[in-house]
Amino acid sequence: MAMPATHAEWTVDMLDALPDDGQRYEIIDGDLHVTPVPGEAHQDVVGDLYMLLRTYLRGSGVGRPMVSPSDVRRGDRRRNRVQPDVFVVRLVDGRRAPYPYEMSDLLLAVEVPSPSNPSYDYHTKRELYLANGVPEYWVLNAEARNLSRWRGVADPGEVLVEWHPDGMAAPLVIDLPAFFDEAVA
Repeated sequence: MAMPATHAEWTVDMLDALPDDGQRYEIIDGDLHVTPVPGEAHQDVVGDLYMLLRTYLRGSGVGRPMVSPSDVRRGDRRRNRVQPDVFVVRLVDGRRAPYPYEMSDLLLAVEVPSPSNPSYDYHTKRELYLANGVPEYWVLNAEARNLSRWRGVADPGEVLVEWHPDGMAAPLVIDLPAFFDEAVA
């Protein structure tokens, strides 16, 4: 479960000083959020989505999918660091922006929610990404076997049917039943 920690004001330097215990540590405006180690089904879904996006975007010059742990920051980079499960970095002249990435460098951010605290992914991180320049946000829920999509802060969301970023000739269409049958088999 992702929970804000009790320390008053966390920084990236403080995060870097924490022991490597397998937990995912993220800070949003100085608030620490700790997420437990992802389970096997979570990692299977993340890996399969990464491969699907990689195949779709390969050779396009539009974007490059990434998986966490990989840092994305915003605004005051000392007080903000998150790690989306899967994301697509925009390519400019065939190259990624310098690492660590800014939220505005992303075309897409995707989270696979933890059953213990889904509101962290469905609300907190959704608002964070969309309010800071990420044009599209997905929550890929293996338990519900659906994929929800938002394209702006005021967007009420929808179940994803296809993704068609600018610059791609054809949309990516995900057969969700087949995807989940393979990912969580």
